[in-house]
Formats: sequence, C-alpha cells, structure tokens
Amino acid sequence: MAKQIIECVPNFSEGRDMNVIRQITDEIESVKGVKLLDVDPGEATNRTVVTFVGEPADVVEAAFRSVAKAGQLIDMRQHHGAHPRMGATDVLPLIPVAGITLEECAALARQLAGRIAHELAIPCYCYEAAAYTPERKNLAVCREGEYEALAEKLTTEGKQPDFMPEGKAPLPVAAGELYERIERTGCIAVGARDFLIAVNYNLNTTSTRRANAIAFDVREKGRPVREGHPITGKPKKDEKGNTIMQPGTLKCTKAIGWYIDEYGIAQVSMNMTNLNVTPLHVAFDEVCRCAQNRGIRVTGTEIVGLVPKKTLIDAGRYFLQKQNRSTGIPEEDLIKIAVKSMGLDDLKPFNPREKVIEYMLEDAEKGDRKDLVDLTVKAFAEETSRESPAPGGGTIAAYMGALGAALGAMVANLSSHKAGWDERCGEFAVWADKGQALMSELLRLVDEDTEAFNRIMTAFGLPKKTEEDKAARAQAIQNATLHAAQVPLRTMKTAFQVFELCKTMALEGNPNSVSDAGVGALAARAAVLGAGLNVKINAGALKDRQQADALIAEANTLIAQANDAEQEIMAMVEKKL
Repeated sequence: MAKQIIECVPNFSEGRDMNVIRQITDEIESVKGVKLLDVDPGEATNRTVVTFVGEPADVVEAAFRSVAKAGQLIDMRQHHGAHPRMGATDVLPLIPVAGITLEECAALARQLAGRIAHELAIPCYCYEAAAYTPERKNLAVCREGEYEALAEKLTTEGKQPDFMPEGKAPLPVAAGELYERIERTGCIAVGARDFLIAVNYNLNTTSTRRANAIAFDVREKGRPVREGHPITGKPKKDEKGNTIMQPGTLKCTKAIGWYIDEYGIAQVSMNMTNLNVTPLHVAFDEVCRCAQNRGIRVTGTEIVGLVPKKTLIDAGRYFLQKQNRSTGIPEEDLIKIAVKSMGLDDLKPFNPREKVIEYMLEDAEKGDRKDLVDLTVKAFAEETSRESPAPGGGTIAAYMGALGAALGAMVANLSSHKAGWDERCGEFAVWADKGQALMSELLRLVDEDTEAFNRIMTAFGLPKKTEEDKAARAQAIQNATLHAAQVPLRTMKTAFQVFELCKTMALEGNPNSVSDAGVGALAARAAVLGAGLNVKINAGALKDRQQADALIAEANTLIAQANDAEQEIMAMVEKKL
C-alpha cells in the first residue's frame, strides 16, 4: 500500500516576534516523521504561514501541538495586522498529497477541530471540504467580522462555530473564565482543500499586456464581455448589474500576466487549485496553444514552491503517450521527461530532490542512512559477502525478483518501440508499467527483508533480568520472527507475478529478446524458491505451530507453482531460439 502523505499550512497571527514563531515551529518539529518545509513570516500582516508534511497521524498531531502552543503565546486582544484574522491560529487546512483523498482529509480535519475544541477550549469552524454547511465552504463566511465580532458570533444562533469547548452543540451564551480564555485565543477555521500549485509560464516577450491576454484566455474566470471594441469597450452587464464574463478554458485556475525584472521576460502566473480537474501538463499545453495564437512562445515553466510527485509522473506519462512511447520506464526517467517537456529547468536548474514533496520526506527520514538499494552493484555484492548475516538470502531473493521484473519490463519496452509495431505500443506499455510496479515493490522488499532480520536481533538484545523482562523479550522475539517469515512470503507472492509478465513477453514480445524473457523467468523462480527457504527457516522458530505450518504450506504451494511456471516459459523460449 502506498504511503499516505498530507500537507498542513497553518497561519498563525504572529509575524514579528521570531522567538514566538520559533517556539511554535519547534512543536511541529517535535513530532517524528513530520518535515517542516517552510516558515514565511510577514511583518505588515503580523502573520506567519507555516508548511509541513508527513503521514496523516503525524501531521495531525503536529498541528494540534502547534495550535496549543500558539494559544499559549499569542494574545489576540493585543493583535493588529493587515491580514484578516480571528484567532491565534487563524486557519489550518489539511491537504492531500499522496495516497489519500480529499474526503479523507476532510474527515481528519473535523476530528482535529473537535479535539482542539474539547482539549484546548478553542472554538473551531470547519471550512472548505470539511464544512458542515455549503455556505461555510467559503472561508470568508467563517471569518466574517474577524476577531472583533467574536463575542457576537459565539452567542448568535447560526453564527456559532461548529465545535465549541463543551461539545459540538454551540453554547447559548459564552461567559466567565471560558469566555476569557476564548478572548485570548480567538477561534480557528480548520478545513481540507486540494493541493495548490503556484506556477509561472515563461514567455518570449516582455509585454505584460500580451501575457495578461493569455492569462485571460485560460483562467477559469476569463475576461469581461465588452461592447464594441474587445479591449477598450465598455463591459456588458446583466439584469442585476453584474459584469458578464467570458470563461477561460481551464477550470480551477487563476492567472494574471506580469513582467519579471530579474529574468527580463513576461510570464503567465497561475494558481492551480485542483490538479484532478486541471493537471499541470494540461495547463501547460493550453497556455502554449493560446500563446501561439498570439504569436508568442512558452519557453519554459517555473514551479514556485513544492510539487507532489504524482504531478510530474502524470506529466511524464502524458508526454510519452503523445510520442506513442511506452510509459513503463523508471520513475526517475518519467520525471526527466516532464522536466524537459515543460522546460522546468528553463530559468534555473530543477532538482527533483528539492522540489518534490515525497523526495524531501524520504531524504529527511533517511538522514545519513544508506539503504541497500542505493549501493552500486559491486558494493551490494561486497556487502553481502561480508561476515555479517545480513543482507542474506531473503534480501538476495527479493533482488533476484526485481531483476526478473526489470527484464520483463525491458522486453515490453523494446517491443513497444519495435519498428512496424507502432499500433501495439499501448499494449506493451501496459505490461512495461506492470513490470515497473513489480520491480519497485521487490526493491522495497530488498531492504525490508534485512530490516526484518535486524528486528529479530534487536529483540534478542532486550533485557532479561526479571521474569517480566523475560516474558516481554520472548514475546518480542516471537513477534519479530513472525514478521521475518511474513516478509519473504510477500516476496514470494510478488515475484510469482513476474511469471505472467515474462510468459507474455516470451509469446508476444520482440522475438529478438525472447532469451531475456527466459532469464527473467529464471530470476523469478530463484526469487520464489529463495524467499521460500527464508519463510521456512523463520517459521521453524515459531512456537505457534499452527501458524508456522500455515506459512510453510503456503510457501510450498508457491514453490510448486513457480517450478511449473518456469518450465512452461523455458519451453516457449527454447522453441523460439
């Protein structure tokens, strides 16, 4: 299952006192697994926008701690600034990045709002996707009157927050010590929204007017319909006196044109508010089309801030499909295609490790640790040969399976690009994609198998001074041993799927690569049988014999099926040689 990642962008009503801001961000960084990405204080607004990411439970905990600290340090009775606000923590949106839906984030936001109200006595509105009523989807409705209207809102039916300190039902009257506390902290708008990308499209012109014209062509709001001249004519009004707008071509986008002194060019600057409706690559192509209609070229793209990995992967696939090329290539290559296709490195180098949220999280989590899959082939072999028991047979079995999947994907890619087979490109691309997915999972299992062994060693190192120590140690050893048997079983199941890929490539793929499909099948068999040995040796150490026998029986079934599959594929290969 893919890791779930969400982003949180709380806005705190303090932009001048760095000591206060630092104490709040320290609370965020105190949660393991959370990566603080950006802290942006504003003196005039007296407001700081903080961005952090991580897995949902970690992010929610970090958000709660930051709200608690802000409530302690910021006194809203003394706050003044240019930006609208109603609380020490003013807004707190949760944003899906990977492996999680907006609806799931909305549920998390509601739970967080309830916890903040009940444990911290800070009232909360729920807005955007987390809103309980349609009108409260709009943040401006929740924040109407700002902090100064707090007393009225707390006591007026229909205006009270969704969550109050004494339960979801709003208080009829706010008074006494509780109200004094709320006066200090204000209230919060907690919500969920889609990920927003800020992107600028570089133009080969210095004309702001022409950049604006392109922006009006594409942005959802569009441009005013005018009487007479399309530029200088008077805007048309409807019967209610509202300006009639001609919508642009891209939904969920806001855009303007401007000139950037630093680069000496004009840009179309765009906020993309729903990447599911309008992906980055679609917006890029549409801006290019509208620019070309006005005699202008888009020379590149500048992403401001960070971007989810899926955005670039989808773009890479899109541009490969336009070329009738296979999309079943490594993730790194897909991102390179996206970078070059949209000119992300036009103005300055584009480093995915510094721009892609998931990569930043991976690097932060790893720190100085070097995984086995990061080693060179030579270093991997040398590490295996050393006197330490890990990496061992289970790790090598997973790597053999990854190599088998890689060979199957290679044959699929070669077949998709074979001269005269253009009409079959999509067919082989599907198989190449499957091969890449299997390879990625088996590479993950390379390190997981070694980690499983290390977990056993850690369990054996637990204290055993008292009877309680001994009992806890024995249970930890059994738990770790069970895990060490289950990991290679997953390797067996994943590697077994490689046979279908190699069989199809032996039958349907480029005949010049049939031997590669055969080697892939041999590697898959080695993976299944090798991982099976590790299932058996670890299951043998389990005290629960019923559980152990079930694991061994499942492993034996997979071994028998793998032997049959390998023989069938090798017979096909030999026949074609």
